[in-house]
Amino acid sequence: MSEGIKSVVYPVSDLDVGLDPHGHKSGAVVYYHVDDIKSTLQTLLDVGAEVDQDVKDVGGGRLIAAVKDAGGNLIGLLQDA
Repeated sequence: MSEGIKSVVYPVSDLDVGLDPHGHKSGAVVYYHVDDIKSTLQTLLDVGAEVDQDVKDVGGGRLIAAVKDAGGNLIGLLQDA
């Protein structure tokens, strides 16, 4: 179940490589807070999304992942500990 959008990250890019702190290309990433990141990720993949970043622990038990939808839009997922 999604808790909705709670985090929008506007990262500062590394000017040398153009990546944000999580390894994505620069730009805003909207993170949907979810109860079960692996299940939600699989549901999105089942309907045609492509993995941009697999599930990753970013500290404190917080997990993130990201997919691109059919239009190439980046969708972030976040699960708190």
